[in-house]
Amino acid sequence: MPDLPSAFLPLLLLSKFVTPVTFRHHRYDDLVRTLYKVHNQCPDITRLYNIGRSVKGRYLYVLEFSDYPGIHEPLEPEVKYVGNMHGNEVLGRELLLQLSEFLCEEFRNRNQRILRLIQDTRIHILPSMNPDGYEVAAAQGPNMSGYLVGRNNANGVDLNRNFPDLNTYFYYNSKYGGPNHHLPLPDNWKSQVEPETRAVIQWIRSLNFVLSANMHGGAVVANYPYDKSLEHRFRGPHRTSNSPTPDDELFQTLAKVYSYAHGWMHQGWNCGDYFPDGITNGASWYSLSKGMQDFNYLHTNCFEITLELSCDKFPRQEELQREWLGNREALIQFLEQVHQGIKGMVLDENSNNLTGAVISVTGINHDVTSGEHGDYFRLLLPGTYSVTAKAPGYDPKTVTVTVGPAGPTVVDFQLKRSSSQVYPVQRAPSRGQGGRAKQPRTSRKKDPATKRHRGPA
Repeated sequence: MPDLPSAFLPLLLLSKFVTPVTFRHHRYDDLVRTLYKVHNQCPDITRLYNIGRSVKGRYLYVLEFSDYPGIHEPLEPEVKYVGNMHGNEVLGRELLLQLSEFLCEEFRNRNQRILRLIQDTRIHILPSMNPDGYEVAAAQGPNMSGYLVGRNNANGVDLNRNFPDLNTYFYYNSKYGGPNHHLPLPDNWKSQVEPETRAVIQWIRSLNFVLSANMHGGAVVANYPYDKSLEHRFRGPHRTSNSPTPDDELFQTLAKVYSYAHGWMHQGWNCGDYFPDGITNGASWYSLSKGMQDFNYLHTNCFEITLELSCDKFPRQEELQREWLGNREALIQFLEQVHQGIKGMVLDENSNNLTGAVISVTGINHDVTSGEHGDYFRLLLPGTYSVTAKAPGYDPKTVTVTVGPAGPTVVDFQLKRSSSQVYPVQRAPSRGQGGRAKQPRTSRKKDPATKRHRGPA
């Protein structure tokens, strides 16, 4: 084997069995064939589904990895990767196809780290959010003269400037009082967004995602919210201003996990730019309105960062192997970050699941809610916290929780009905969140490599 840079050596230790892969760009038909190939090779742990169509009718395919595909298991977190939002920024698309093949092969080779990841996590991979734009860019190839050729969708719209603007509402609420999470959408939001954006919004509203990364190109840096500056409206999008979220320290840590596991992102100097530790607050770089990562944080329980992965938006085919080796460990480590903080069930006095209960952490002005099956997930850094669960018609309950560095702390809440007020109670339906629910796990763990396949719902 030829000598490799020292930064790559830890990456080669991820597995003893790395199946040879042909590194090449995939047009739409090739992408679909690759996803079906992975599903056919690992049918017990994958499900291929689509969340909608592009302007030109191409399906937006998602490949799910789970030990029970198609089923939300209470207390098992949902995580997603989204690639190729800008059609001409293609590295994320190729990395996610490589990641899909890698997870399948390593599962079949009984890599214990991958077995554990798939057993304990429900992973959703959307390789291309903008397949129409990609086809335009791919027709030009890496030698394209137009820097923005294929960036937008077929209607000429930048999908990362197309989500409902919830930052304005949040900044107003922060000043004058109001909700700090799950901000409502305008009544006519569906008519204001593109088909691809609408499909993604409906997707992230249907599953209780906890963690996400959105992949771009043109720089090498891990970008965290907020993307939109508080002063965006007054100073314009080209003026910079650091705009931290209430979870700023956590977001910085998530960004650093990817940056330092990456082959060179953490070095800071890339593409003629310098970002300390290879990370940046989005608005501190440049202010962006109606972006996807801010939308995830303000409308759902999901914490999303944006990964700028390559100086060249459309890298040459011969560069893809190096890029895969530089990103592989980071892609796995980032998925593993969903297993930190606290999680648990919110129940009533009769042990029925409570949907939509609000989980608040003292000192962090951003709440999360329990999902349709009564489970909640709150990413937190190690430390001691005061955590409160509350639901309409029930007395709130507050506990003190210590979060360690190794895995999430399970904190269940059983709320008593309030004697002073009576409200309608939301209860978990029998189906939802991408499939039927299983009962919460017991301490006895199953081996996903030998279990009988349960099939998608």
